[in-house]
Amino acid sequence: MTDPKIELHVHIEGTIRPATLLELARANGERLPADTVAGLAALYEFTDFKHFIEVWILTTNCLRSRDDFRRVVVDYPAEAAGFGAVYLEGIFSPCERVARGVAWADIFEGYLDGAAEARERYGVEIRYTPDLYRGLDPAVAEECARVAVRYRDRGIVGLGLGGMEKGMPSQPYARAFAIARDGGLALVPHAGEVAGADSVRDILRYDPARIRHGIRAVEDPDLLAEIRDRGIVLDVCPTSNLRTGAVAELAGHPLPALRAAGIPCTVNTDDPAMFGTDLGREYELAAQLGVSAADAYAAGLAGALCDDATRARLAALAE
Repeated sequence: MTDPKIELHVHIEGTIRPATLLELARANGERLPADTVAGLAALYEFTDFKHFIEVWILTTNCLRSRDDFRRVVVDYPAEAAGFGAVYLEGIFSPCERVARGVAWADIFEGYLDGAAEARERYGVEIRYTPDLYRGLDPAVAEECARVAVRYRDRGIVGLGLGGMEKGMPSQPYARAFAIARDGGLALVPHAGEVAGADSVRDILRYDPARIRHGIRAVEDPDLLAEIRDRGIVLDVCPTSNLRTGAVAELAGHPLPALRAAGIPCTVNTDDPAMFGTDLGREYELAAQLGVSAADAYAAGLAGALCDDATRARLAALAE
């Protein structure tokens, strides 16, 4: 029997396999540099983190309608359930789509419709933590936070911050973070992925529930101790770190050092279609780094932003 798995860091836009992406592009009149499945698979071969962001923006522009958002949500749990996934916290980035004329309601309700369908069809619970991105107009970020709060009762549980860390401070989004927190949402920003320990320390001032990546915290022993003492869970994505160049080789991945410091770490795919991985593969890599499926599940339980009843059901699966 496959061990149950919790995944807390997966960008829904980054789960779209090439065949589906091609279909969506053609249906929505989007032009891509490649118009075959093989060509799109090659498009996912990027050179560094900056190039990855460029490809991500290009390809995710193919999502235009409420039904597009619903469909891609349903597709991923069908895959992840085969590896034992029982609970996912999906990330989506609405602000880029709104900038291209898509309505907030179509985005949020499409993703939420997909979560309900995935639960019914595959038994996978899904909650959401939409992302802002560094460089975004703060006024748009604040509007996004307000919209996210309005959907809290339907499964929006947090607000994140992604994008390029270097040269992109978090301070312009302090008001958006406050709106989200006042509305009952947790903060789950990206930090310490390709930028150093200072990036992690900067984001700690907002009292995040979890930090996505956070691997560069290993550069500062005092920072590691603070993360541990505050009980902050890190969402670690081994293949992602290798593909973006954040980590040079698996043997040098910071995951063992993070665990040795007493920090709970979840195991995640990040953008599985774009990184050529899946949830089973990430757990295999984590095991090579000394993190068992049980360890990862325990961290997932500690970091999940679900309600108490859902947490109790998830805990029972580990017994």
